[in-house]
Amino acid sequence: MLVDLTHPFAPDIPMFPGFPPPEILEFRTRAEMAPHYASGTTFVVHRYAFVGNSGTYLDSPFHRWEDGLDLAALPLERVADVPGIVVDVRWQVARGRLAIGAERFEGLQLAGHAVLVCTGWDRYWGTARYLAANPYLTGEAAASLVAAGAMLVGIDSWNIDDVRNRSRPVHSQLLRAGIPIVENLRDLARLLGRRFRFHAAPIPIRSGSAVPVRAYACLSGTEA
Repeated sequence: MLVDLTHPFAPDIPMFPGFPPPEILEFRTRAEMAPHYASGTTFVVHRYAFVGNSGTYLDSPFHRWEDGLDLAALPLERVADVPGIVVDVRWQVARGRLAIGAERFEGLQLAGHAVLVCTGWDRYWGTARYLAANPYLTGEAAASLVAAGAMLVGIDSWNIDDVRNRSRPVHSQLLRAGIPIVENLRDLARLLGRRFRFHAAPIPIRSGSAVPVRAYACLSGTEA
């Protein structure tokens, strides 16, 4: 069974403040293409323009660090067919506690896993509240994930860092350690208590820093 963890991509999706929305344009219409093919055969060709940090997207180490791995160099083993674990912090966020600390990851076997943080914030996708003060990891939480050997870290809010902190300690530590980040996930609650493998492979863009991905989970059919 597959579980889609990706928000549909469209020009009206929530964007990081100041970033332009995606453009999806018909580069060649069906009418323009029709004369080149047999009667009744035609195609439409689209041109897409968007910043890499759009929709459900993956940050490579190069996004933060000039000497970090870019999207083309990022090993597939880190982003595809990775055993996953979901950490449920919805109860904390519902009480207004947006900072997710290292204690939430204590005692968990995270080595070699995609660690997905379920805050429940995805329920606000498409509303003004989604881009308000967001659930985020603390720098101490990031350090604990690095020490635990996490393979990838994802979250269902629009930034894994506290956006008020301009040093971005979570991005800085995870990406320095070569751990890619996936933001704007959805439906992580569907994975709770289930064994699954996580997939979020990016286009291998040379000198690419971040790009939208189709993130999904493949359930094993057994309980965790």
